[in-house]
Amino acid sequence: MPAPVLTTKRLILRHWRESDLIAFSKMNADPRVMEFFPKTLSKAESDEIAKKLIKELKEKDYGLWAVEAKNIAPFIGFIGLHSTDYDTSFTPCIEIAWRLAYEHWNKGYATEGAKEALDYGFNKLKLKEIVSFTAIKNLRSRKVMEKLGMVHNPKDDFNHPKLPLDHPLSLHVLYRLNNPNFKKFIK
Repeated sequence: MPAPVLTTKRLILRHWRESDLIAFSKMNADPRVMEFFPKTLSKAESDEIAKKLIKELKEKDYGLWAVEAKNIAPFIGFIGLHSTDYDTSFTPCIEIAWRLAYEHWNKGYATEGAKEALDYGFNKLKLKEIVSFTAIKNLRSRKVMEKLGMVHNPKDDFNHPKLPLDHPLSLHVLYRLNNPNFKKFIK
């Protein structure tokens, strides 16, 4: 069953379009956007990721949706739910994730879209827990996680298995949110 389209007051979380790929590639080549990733991405690398995201949304009832800002921009990035593809102490799991083009930062879009994705995950998919993680130095994303009511326990911090231990971005923080705490948080 393909994932549904989700909407908020200002955003549409939708399936990807071919026209999104140019903006996605531009976003992934921006060093500001990719500051807490190992590197910026080439057009080919960006397209390969988009292909996987498109497939996931078609095959599952969740994924990383393309985000449209109503009456502002047809594509500003992605927000959604994703299954991790590696082993750690907290996997398997579903994570909430986002990546927005720099010109759309500091407008509350990540928080707004992520709240909608969390609501969908907990209330429609009946997930028990959703996690989020980032490099320990990524204070902007950590702030969004905290705005979403997610909780960080330093005991859960981990070295990302896809990065060498000595990589400056290896150490990651893990934030968790369970269904009962989400229900309390949104009231």
